[in-house]
Order: sequence, then structure tokens, then C-alpha cells
Amino acid sequence: MIRDIKKGDKKERLDNILQEMAKADKKGFDASKYSGTLKLEEDPVAYQNKLRDEWE
Repeated sequence: MIRDIKKGDKKERLDNILQEMAKADKKGFDASKYSGTLKLEEDPVAYQNKLRDEWE
């Protein structure tokens, strides 16, 4: 979000802009609710190395 702030803007206008931006920040993706839900049967680093070795 881009907001123009001019040199002579009043404090009330700046407060309104900050409140709007704070509301906009709350929207989006909450990745923390998926934390720890992936069940792994193999060490992630070992799996990554195995995938990288496929290209050789």
C-alpha cells in the first residue's frame, strides 16, 4: 500500500493513515497455524541432499 504524505499534513490525517495501514497488515496468511503439522519419515537435510544428488 502506498500512501502520500505531504509536508503540511495534519496530525489527524497521519494518524488515520497509520490506522489504515495497521488494519491492512492484519490481512494475509497466518503460517503459524501450520507449524509442526508436517509428518516427516526422514531427516530433512538428508532428504534435501538426496534430491540434489538426483541432478548429477
